Amino acid sequence: MHKIILGPMEGVLDYGLRSILTSINRYDLCITEFVRVVDQLLPKKVFYRTAPELLNHDNFINKTPIRIQLLGNDENWLSENAARAIELGSKGVDLNFGCPAKTVNKNKGGAILLKEPETVYKITNKVKKDHPDHHISAKIRLGWDSHDRFKDLIFALDNAKVDSITIHARTKKDGYKPENIDWSKIAQAKSWTDIPLIANGEVWNKKDAVNCFETSQTHTLMLCRGAFQLPNLANTIKFNEPIIAWNQVINLLIEYASFPIEKDKGLYFSNRAKQWLTYLRHQYNEAQELFEKVKRLKNKQEVLDVITRSLVQVNE
Repeated sequence: MHKIILGPMEGVLDYGLRSILTSINRYDLCITEFVRVVDQLLPKKVFYRTAPELLNHDNFINKTPIRIQLLGNDENWLSENAARAIELGSKGVDLNFGCPAKTVNKNKGGAILLKEPETVYKITNKVKKDHPDHHISAKIRLGWDSHDRFKDLIFALDNAKVDSITIHARTKKDGYKPENIDWSKIAQAKSWTDIPLIANGEVWNKKDAVNCFETSQTHTLMLCRGAFQLPNLANTIKFNEPIIAWNQVINLLIEYASFPIEKDKGLYFSNRAKQWLTYLRHQYNEAQELFEKVKRLKNKQEVLDVITRSLVQVNE
């Protein structure tokens, strides 16, 4: 059976969403939003804030293992923080070389490092060498603005002996344009390395997943935006499960409101609920109508009341 990973989406797939999505899907692994590493060993509270799952005695969430993602450019501090993440229970660490955010890139983090395969090697080699008994994975794109250095990136990670590589099959310049996805590049990379490759990008339904598996010639898929748009996407792929009904989706939104947020001033849930609805409306027509009702509301309780009323109306 194919394996499916719930991937990281900074500012989107937080602890609450991870908990909900892993409760209704059988994911093989869950990777957190990134922990930014600059020039210090971060305190434990930073890791716990990003991944409260680590506070569980078994360091799983709904029987799904958790892996912390680190983002930075200093190999020594990344290795130090990898040690801390593993100490706290992370099932290895994932290294981010794919984030396209401008604020991240201008600080020489994420996708900007795709321009420097030598730096990618230096980082991954250091972290893997220091933690040989733990799974060290890396997430990359096909390049910065072209595929010219894609092979160099694969060789860098191969020489560093990372345990797996997730490939978002677009360049940074491509952003998230659907027409620029190229899963065949992942299949090409299989001829350059024996390291397991994980396909990522533009999978919204089971048909997309089948095409991705066939074209990329991989056995593992990472879901990110698709998992947000169709909440039980992983199970529709793995077990041919029917698409979750709209009333069940509303229940998930209500459940999301119950997760405690540190220093929440009442805006967190309302903003995240609206964000989720903007994705859901691509799959559910009803989500557009609900979004219109809440888009100008800011207070958590007001948004929750509207969502709850919509559930009553659907069930009538």
